[in-house]
Amino acid sequence: MRGGGKARSSRALAVSWCPATWLPRLDMGRLSRPRSSISHRNLPPLFLFFLFVGPFTCLASYSRATELLYSLNEGLPAGVLIGSLAEDLRLVPRAAGRQDQLSQLPERPVAERNPPLSFSLASRGLSGQYVTLDNRSGELHTSAQEIDREALCLEGGGGAWGGSISISSSPSSDSCLLLLDVLVLPQEYFRFVKVKIAIRDINDNAPQFPVSQISVWVPENAPINTRLAIEHPAMDPDIGTNGVQTYRLLDYHRMFTLDVEENENGERTPYLIVMGLLDRETQDQYVSIIIAEDGGSPPLLGSATLTIGITDINDNCPLFTDSQINVTVFGNATVGTPVAAVQAVDRDLGTNAQITYAYSQKVPQASKDLFHLDETTGVIKLFSKIGGSVLQTHKLTILANGPGCIPAVTTALVTIIKVIFRPPEIVPRYIANEVDDVVYLKELEPINTPIAFFTIRDPEGKYKVNCYLDGEGPFRLSPYKPYNNEYLLETTKPMDYELQQFYEIAVVAWNSEGFHVKKIIKVQLLDDNDNAPIFLQPLLELTIEENNAPHAFLTKLYATDADSEERGQVSYFLGPDAPSYFSLDSVTGILTVSTQLDREEKEKYRYTVRAVDSGKPPRESVATVVLTVLDKNDNSPRFINKDFSFFVPENFPGYGEIGVISVTDADAGRNGWVALSVVNQSDIFVIDTGKGMLRAKVSLDREQQSSYTLWVEAVDGGEPALSSTAKITILLLDINDNPPLVLFPQSNMSYLLVLPSTLPGSPVTEVYAVDKDTGMNAVIAYSIIGRRGPRPESFRIDPKTGNITLEEALLQTDYGLHRLLVKVSDHGYPEPLHSTVMVNLFVNDTVSNESYIESLLRKEPEINIEEKEPQISIEPTHRKVEAVSCVPTLVALSVISLGSITLVTGMGIYICLRRGKNHHREDENLDVQIPLKGKIDLHMRERKPMAISNI
Repeated sequence: MRGGGKARSSRALAVSWCPATWLPRLDMGRLSRPRSSISHRNLPPLFLFFLFVGPFTCLASYSRATELLYSLNEGLPAGVLIGSLAEDLRLVPRAAGRQDQLSQLPERPVAERNPPLSFSLASRGLSGQYVTLDNRSGELHTSAQEIDREALCLEGGGGAWGGSISISSSPSSDSCLLLLDVLVLPQEYFRFVKVKIAIRDINDNAPQFPVSQISVWVPENAPINTRLAIEHPAMDPDIGTNGVQTYRLLDYHRMFTLDVEENENGERTPYLIVMGLLDRETQDQYVSIIIAEDGGSPPLLGSATLTIGITDINDNCPLFTDSQINVTVFGNATVGTPVAAVQAVDRDLGTNAQITYAYSQKVPQASKDLFHLDETTGVIKLFSKIGGSVLQTHKLTILANGPGCIPAVTTALVTIIKVIFRPPEIVPRYIANEVDDVVYLKELEPINTPIAFFTIRDPEGKYKVNCYLDGEGPFRLSPYKPYNNEYLLETTKPMDYELQQFYEIAVVAWNSEGFHVKKIIKVQLLDDNDNAPIFLQPLLELTIEENNAPHAFLTKLYATDADSEERGQVSYFLGPDAPSYFSLDSVTGILTVSTQLDREEKEKYRYTVRAVDSGKPPRESVATVVLTVLDKNDNSPRFINKDFSFFVPENFPGYGEIGVISVTDADAGRNGWVALSVVNQSDIFVIDTGKGMLRAKVSLDREQQSSYTLWVEAVDGGEPALSSTAKITILLLDINDNPPLVLFPQSNMSYLLVLPSTLPGSPVTEVYAVDKDTGMNAVIAYSIIGRRGPRPESFRIDPKTGNITLEEALLQTDYGLHRLLVKVSDHGYPEPLHSTVMVNLFVNDTVSNESYIESLLRKEPEINIEEKEPQISIEPTHRKVEAVSCVPTLVALSVISLGSITLVTGMGIYICLRRGKNHHREDENLDVQIPLKGKIDLHMRERKPMAISNI
């Protein structure tokens, strides 16, 4: 697939270097106009110059080093042809239609390449990600990994020629290059080619603002054409015309416009230009959408919300809503009565809108003394009692002052209405303690405690006077009968100083003409020690880590006492059950512990603390302190035994329970969690962390290893973890799982030559066996359980040693093969195991025909099995030899000898008579089957015949 104008828009420029002079050598067939600064009309002189000067100034050949330049667009699919190194290096003829404009220059003749050319990257690196190189044709194609110019050159800039492929970009340049090192082989055509692939940008990224909300603040007095830079301009990873070109607003509100300035680095910044007069009081904010547009085709857009806030300036002054107000006040009005209120408004904000009120200098001092003006609120109140000589009308000129403003002016016209009739009178007579019109009562006074009598009367004597109690509190004003116009003030319920200490009530009298008069009564409660201190927490649950530092802070006790003065002063004390090493500061209530606590000794401490006030008598309350000592990992796991020993029968099943490894940790919680693991032999043994059960992964064989020594590590869960180890010894108890192994004779097919001249009692051979077990399981006994031959009873076996001896002298009739089936049995429990072996004895003077004997051995003899167990002594016995007379012994031996001679003579006659018959039946008699019990090695090497004789 050809890249067309995108992949090959500029042809390759080939340059070679001379090591001596660094004189560039130009491949005129590959010189392209976009990449070269040399014009066509200058090419012939330049070519002639290098043609004649080159050989004298450079001894290096064209094949030393060459640089090829290609260009292609980013984002091309896989398989787009980038260039052919073989053609561009003029190593093969150019394909049809790809001749350069300089092809009229002489071409070097191209011969058949043998061996063929090979192209390869100098090292693998990252080349396979973006380009593929055909090793035979030298063609470069795009790979399946799409080339993203922004990802390569914005993140991987600063490439060099160090590897097979790298990335090169320059902050001051729009170039983005892939750099490859290519080797051309074989040696006779060797070239080291540097390939540069320029990645051209396409418009594949839209402008994007770094924030979605942009705010610009403009003062409301900003003149027209004021320019304000908009921070957070849009960013576009593309370059050139594909980058951000212009900005615009979706709604200019007929107040603004945008301009774009470009700095020397090519960065464009939008500026907001004020095109109209702003007034915050009319509109304090404008919201629009700012749009950034790049120069691609088609262009791509990015947007953000632009909020233009109008900041306030002090361009407004206070204004009164009314220029004059008229008010009246009665001459008997009480001091503090509100008379009027003025209000001005400033449309500015914050400090620009602060207003203060003041009287004009034109207002007489007498009016100022009678009426007080609040400079902040503008409220006018009666400041003093209206006398008879006071003017009836007062003109109050009031100024409203704002920062930097001319004061606004309004007028309050106050008319005083004089009272013609005298008001009622209230005459108090106090029962409770009173000082300066303040009545003092104890908080523990009972209900209906009298406070004062009040006499209500009319000075004119013409009007009926009534009265009532004004104000809140536990008080009652009632007529005191049988007297008229007499009233008693008393309490209605108990009073509590801690709830309210002061009351202000008023006795109000009025006559039928509507005139009112008040008598203010102030009641001050006196505190009593009626409250005990109260702990904020009656149960204090505290914690502290063990191994604390001495005098460690535990908590600060805090108790409140609602009483006042010394009655509310609280002191703190430890209860009698508190241990001596706890301290409590009586003033501050700080509780400390003077010694180091150990959780393993005691985890919880519970005792009381007291809070005592200073009243008389003092009151106190008690709180309980529960101190929990938190665990610290200060104890290593401890095994109950330093060494553990377990006796396990061999062939114990895999993962069977061998024994429990008991371990404890005095710590608590995670610090007391213990994990057990086998340090060595972990391939054979495993331990359950939870139960501490030791198990063997496989069945154990005592014959392979009789004991195991393990080290088990216990690690707790603390930070840092503590550990300890214990030694575990596992002794395997033998069980009878191995039958005796016969080592001699080595085969049932071996035989031994026994000479007829062998004397009775002479050892002929032996059966030797071993048992891998131990103890009784390894004690071996030998016995003959089957015989076959002319007279096989002539041989006996020692049950203990396995030695086979000749019992009787051999006769002429005993010639031939004697076969003894020997049982080798152990004394194992509960059932002994055994093996059998065939002992072959050939009685003859010589071995003249071995093949005949071997044929006899190959026949399985029929032997009747005798199930007689051998009786041997397991332990050697020590007998005490008693001194006896030699005469009885000699007599016994003589009798035995005479009997033996007689028996031998008789047997000799009998054998001679049957000798001939036995020779004819020998073959038939030896052809029997021998059933073998136990484990018998039938493939042992045959032993050579050996002659046994005592002659």
